[in-house]
Amino acid sequence: MTLLQFSILALFTTPLFVASYFEACFIENLVAEIDEVVLVTVILLLSFFSTFFLTKRWIRSAEDAKLLGKDMNKYEKPLVSRSGGIAVALVICFSLLIYIFLKTFYWKTTTHLVEAFAISATVLLAGFIGFTDDILGWKQGLTQSQKFLLTIPIALPLMVINAGHSVMELPLFGRIDFGLVYPLLVVPVGVIGATNGFNLLAGYNGLEAGMGFIIFTTFGITGLIVEKYWISLIALIVSASLLAFLYFNWYPAKVFPGNSFTYSIGALIATIAILGDMERLAVWLFLLYFVEGLLYFRARVIDKAGDVQAFAKPNKDNSLEMPYKKIYDTTHFAVWFLKKVKEKVYEKDIVRFLLFVQFLFALSGLVLLFIILS
Repeated sequence: MTLLQFSILALFTTPLFVASYFEACFIENLVAEIDEVVLVTVILLLSFFSTFFLTKRWIRSAEDAKLLGKDMNKYEKPLVSRSGGIAVALVICFSLLIYIFLKTFYWKTTTHLVEAFAISATVLLAGFIGFTDDILGWKQGLTQSQKFLLTIPIALPLMVINAGHSVMELPLFGRIDFGLVYPLLVVPVGVIGATNGFNLLAGYNGLEAGMGFIIFTTFGITGLIVEKYWISLIALIVSASLLAFLYFNWYPAKVFPGNSFTYSIGALIATIAILGDMERLAVWLFLLYFVEGLLYFRARVIDKAGDVQAFAKPNKDNSLEMPYKKIYDTTHFAVWFLKKVKEKVYEKDIVRFLLFVQFLFALSGLVLLFIILS
């Protein structure tokens, strides 16, 4: 199956899955209307096609403006349009405005409107900070400390609305009420950690968008299972947008996501987890990023290897080799592991391997959820 076929299949089966679930709820609870199902499907389709056409236009505009970056995992280092994530961030905000409009004028309810505005503000702040770094240039933009400090304001929208629930179930400690510590400390730590963490595992065609698609689709399905429909809809809006972007970002990439993408999606992961009470699921889905953080710590602190990069060493046929003698990145581990089972490893192999591992985490997370609820 080609990527285009997969995109079309996934795009249209996701709304159908949502529609069928809402129809089932209508039969059982007599609360859902068929026109609401249609509206949900329309929002998802708008998110997909708006991202598709806006990204396509962005690629041309970036080429004209010379906003280009080298594709480091290719031997000839071709130039590719950068910062395509700004299109994704704008479409997500636009789709959220449509959701808010429908809530206000069609469903005539103000439930979760404040949260929806907070999500929009979070995406815009994260996208702006990431785009600033993109514009200033790779290795010439913000320092690591500046990036970290500038991600702190991204948590403000969730802090000021006192998002989430302060009572949490923790392993070994049981049920704990964090009180004001939750919005003032736990929430910003989660948002800042997810924003910077999602930015670490990157640099390969289709990797960031593919990982985000799996994570948000898992959030969407989980929202349906636990009957948090508004969270499910927002998560699936993000999934639809990521799927459209993935069409252009898949190997060989026509556009790079940039920090405007990784910051926005990372912040959104924390936001959906907090507002949907899915913190434990988010931690489970973030396991690869924790491994990435440990490897980064090993490189910078233990081995003092300096500013190591995730990029592999490309050969003339674009097959990849280990860039360092030691493993300093999850992608390095993927290269090392796949070299044990096949003679030549290519960029697509690395991305497919990591996406498959992430899919297994997502699937096991849903299985555990079913076990807990049963």
